[in-house]
Amino acid sequence: MTAHAHTSATDHVLGDVRNQIGHLTLNRPAGLNALTLDMVRSLQRHLDAWADDPQVQAVVLRGEGPKGFCAGGDIRSLYDSYTAGSTLHEDFFVEEYALDQCIHHYRKPVLVLMDGFTLGGGMGLAQGADLRIVTERSRLGMPETAIGYFPDVGGSYFLSRIPGELGTYLGVSGSQIQAADALYCGLADWYLASDQLAALDSGLAQLRFGEHPLKDLQGLLATLGTQVLDDAPLARLRPVIDHFFALPDLPSIIEQLRAVTIGDSHAWALATADQLESRSPLAMAVTLEMLRRGRHLSLEDCFAMELHLDRQWFAHGDIIEGVRALIIDKDKQPRWNPPSLAALQQARVEQFFEGL
Repeated sequence: MTAHAHTSATDHVLGDVRNQIGHLTLNRPAGLNALTLDMVRSLQRHLDAWADDPQVQAVVLRGEGPKGFCAGGDIRSLYDSYTAGSTLHEDFFVEEYALDQCIHHYRKPVLVLMDGFTLGGGMGLAQGADLRIVTERSRLGMPETAIGYFPDVGGSYFLSRIPGELGTYLGVSGSQIQAADALYCGLADWYLASDQLAALDSGLAQLRFGEHPLKDLQGLLATLGTQVLDDAPLARLRPVIDHFFALPDLPSIIEQLRAVTIGDSHAWALATADQLESRSPLAMAVTLEMLRRGRHLSLEDCFAMELHLDRQWFAHGDIIEGVRALIIDKDKQPRWNPPSLAALQQARVEQFFEGL
C-alpha cells in the first residue's frame, strides 16, 4: 500500500502490486465483504489502472477473512436508497454490471479465490475471471429469489450456460452448492484445500512470468489443486433436474416435483417443491423467463436485459418486501405480490421484458 492516507471507504478494498501481480482484497469481513458502490468504484479504478500497466501481468481477487469471498451486494443500502427516494440503487447496478463485464473482458488473467460464501454480487465478480478457485469452505449461489429479486450480475448468461437445466434450477430455487458441484457445473475451474492457500500465496510471490501469464498461473495451480472432484450431488440429480426444470412453467414444475417419482429422488423433489413455494412467485417466474432468454443472448445483451429488469424492479417487483421481511424486520414472513403462482398472470411477467 502507498503511504498516503486513505478514507475508510476505500479501505474496504485493498489493492497492491507484488511480483507483477495486482492483488485486490475485499475488506469488509464483518459484512461478509458485501459490495457497496464505493467498493465497486475502487475495484474498477484498480483494474483500469492495471490494464495498461506493463508491470502488472495478472490480477488476484479475494475476500478478507475465512467466511466468505463476497456475499453479494449491500442490499440494505439499496433498500434505504429506494425508500428515501434517492438514486443509489440505480447507480449501483449500472456500475456493478460494468465492473462485472470489465472482468469478463479483462486482457490480463484474473484469478479469483471463491473461498467461503460467494453469493449474488460475489458470483458476478468471480464468473468473468479466468481462474476460479473453490475450497472445501466454498458456498456458491444466486439466492436472489428468496428476497424477491432475480439472479443478476450476469446470471442470465452464466447460469443459462450450465449444462442441461442445472442453471435453471440454481437460479429459480436459489440453492447453494459446494466445491464438487461448482466444478461439475463449470462455475469453478480449480479446487484447492484451504490449507493450500498459503502455498498458493508463496507460489504467486515467486512465480516467474513468461510469454503466457495464464499458463504460468495454471502451472502453479496444477501443483496444488485439482480440476475434478468425485461425488458431485448435482451429477446424480442431473437427469431429475433436467426433467423437471425443462417443464414449461413453474406451476407445472412444482406440481410434477410433488407428483412424479424418478428413481430415489422423491425426498429431494418434495423438499425442492417446498423451497420453491417459499420464494417470491413473481421473482421465480421472471427468473425462469430471463434464463430461457439468456441462453440465446450475448454477454452484453444479458447484462442489458438485467438492467432493464432492475429499472422496474424496485417499484414493481418484490424486493422491497423481501428485504423488509428477511433483513430489516427479520419476521421472515414476506407478503409476496401476488402471494401464489396461481394468482400470477403471465402478462405481468412479460411486462418486465417489454421494450427490450
